[in-house]
Amino acid sequence: MVHFVGAGPGAPDLITQRGAALLQGADCIIYAGSLVNPALLGLAKPGCAIYNSAEMTLEQVLGVLRQMEAVGKTTVRLHTGDPCLFGAIREQMDALDADGIAYDDTPGVSSFCGAAAALNAEYTLPTVSQTVIITRMEGRTPVPERETLARLASHGATMVIFLSIGLVDKVQEALLHGAYTPGTPAAVVYKATWPEEKIVRCSVGTLAESVHAAGITKTALIVVGDFLGTRYERSRLYDPAFTTEFRKGADA
Repeated sequence: MVHFVGAGPGAPDLITQRGAALLQGADCIIYAGSLVNPALLGLAKPGCAIYNSAEMTLEQVLGVLRQMEAVGKTTVRLHTGDPCLFGAIREQMDALDADGIAYDDTPGVSSFCGAAAALNAEYTLPTVSQTVIITRMEGRTPVPERETLARLASHGATMVIFLSIGLVDKVQEALLHGAYTPGTPAAVVYKATWPEEKIVRCSVGTLAESVHAAGITKTALIVVGDFLGTRYERSRLYDPAFTTEFRKGADA
C-alpha cells in the first residue's frame, strides 16, 4: 500500500493527525527533501527506510514503491503542502494504477494557506475578491498559452503565485499588463510557517525591487490583490439583518 501524504507548509505540527499516524506506521518514507521539513522524519519508526526524492527520478521513485509493495511493505510518499498543488502526483498514481498497486491520498495544509495565516489575511473579502487564482510564472517549464500570468492578471482577482520568486522581474511586468496597477498591494512570504519565515509587504510596482532588497531567491510565495488593503464590506453571514438557516435576521 502506498499513502500519498501532504506534509503541510513547513511547521512540523501542521501535518494532519492522519498524516502523522501514517508516517509513524510506515515501513518506507519517500519525502520531497527540497521542501519538506526533515523534522517530520522524526516520526518514522526504527528501521524505516527513508529516501529523498529530490535526488531521484520518477523511475527511481516508482522502483522503490514497487520493491516495497513486492514484499508487503507500506510506503508513505511525503509531499510538501498539499500534494494536489504542483505535487507531480498524477504520474505516480497512473503508474501505480497500471501496476495494480493500491494507494490513497491524505491532504495537507498548503503553503498558500500558511502564507495567508502569516499575513493575517483573508483572500476572499466581500466586495473585494471572491476568486483566488493559484498559478505560477512560465519558466523552464511552460504553462498553457491561455494561462499566461498576464492573461490571468486581467481578472484583477486575488492571486497566489508559486514557484516564481526567481523570476520576480518578469512577474511584476506580467502583473502590470493585467488589471493590477503599480499601487495594488502585494506581499511575499518566504518559508511560510517555518522558524525562518520572512514577510515582505510591498505593491505590484515595487515588487521586484522589494524582493531583491530582501535577498529572497527561492521558497517564497507572491500574493497580490486588494484583499491586502484596508477597504472592504463586512460579511452578510454575521449581519444582524441577514437571515440564515440557523437564525432569523431583522429582515425576516
